[in-house]
Amino acid sequence: MSNKVPLARVHDAAELERFRAVQRLCYRCAEEVAGTLEPGVTEREACRRMRRWLRARGVDDWLHTPFAWFGDRTAFRGFRAPTQFLPGRTRLEEGMPYILDMAPVRDGYSADIGYGGVLGQNRIWERLDADLAGYRTLILRLVRERRTFADVYAEVDALIERQGYDSRHRVYPGRVIGHQIGVIGGILPKRVGFPFGVRFLQTIGRELVKERLEGRSPLWNGAAQSQHPPTPGLWAVEPHIGFRGVGVKFEEILVVTEDDAYWLDDDLPHVHRWARRETTA
Repeated sequence: MSNKVPLARVHDAAELERFRAVQRLCYRCAEEVAGTLEPGVTEREACRRMRRWLRARGVDDWLHTPFAWFGDRTAFRGFRAPTQFLPGRTRLEEGMPYILDMAPVRDGYSADIGYGGVLGQNRIWERLDADLAGYRTLILRLVRERRTFADVYAEVDALIERQGYDSRHRVYPGRVIGHQIGVIGGILPKRVGFPFGVRFLQTIGRELVKERLEGRSPLWNGAAQSQHPPTPGLWAVEPHIGFRGVGVKFEEILVVTEDDAYWLDDDLPHVHRWARRETTA
């Protein structure tokens, strides 16, 4: 793979199918690993299970290695330093929410997903997850209206505030709600500079310089660098809302073209879960 492939471009149908396949692989991994979670398992063990599962199915590099957050860590309570995002020794208990997050690369094609769930029953989690569906619709509508990325970010946070929740993506490094993804290649080794793949760091570093010269950024947040219409390309979008000790999110690929936008795939676990809940209601 060339290391000169720009992130900010519209990929053809064959390439989109490769990205879709990796994203579906991620969600299969999340569902299968979630099915193995039991009381007492640690975040680190959950991440080991995800890494082994993905490696066994052809993953050969990473945007970032898997993350897992259990309990109030799903809402990033008390997070002040980047190291606090790393998987730790927190053990899952009955009624606890969890988030599984992974960003693998297979043959150069990447995805970055977030999968939420709860071990047993948690009424707060159910309410937040039901409300989370509206953010997927809102983000797509605003991007299609060609609102600036910063405006979309502000509208998402305004909805979070109206619903009485906390914006947890504001806690992420860079306060991002999304970032560009693309084909990852180059001459550097397929190695992890924990927790990020070194090839990804090279790619995103190059894009930060290139996009900054054009008054943009491959990172999507509410800053001045996001005060521009949506940049064509693939974006991993991750709205994250919290209430007390519960956090929920989804993360999936949004395709942005010169005059339109669409989610890369609607055949995803959270989309089906929301549809079932609406049908039942």
